[in-house]
Amino acid sequence: MYTVEIYKVDKRTRAGERLVHKQDCNVRSFNDAEDFANNIIGKILRRNNGRYEIRETYVVRENMMTGEKFEERYDRPAYCSPASESYWSM
Repeated sequence: MYTVEIYKVDKRTRAGERLVHKQDCNVRSFNDAEDFANNIIGKILRRNNGRYEIRETYVVRENMMTGEKFEERYDRPAYCSPASESYWSM
């Protein structure tokens, strides 16, 4: 599973762009995710003068206390993840 993030050019921000849309696509390969982004999301990009990034939706991390490996979304905040010290210090 992959996630496509669309960024729009915005000079009001420090980075010069901002995230405008995030969509999960249930495909098996990176090339399929790229086709999905070009066909469907490309229309949004042409209108807004932006770019897109494709990321794997789930990453493998290690639980800090038990050492077990688990999968979680790539965009989960550190304080919500059992892989970080801040999660266990609350």
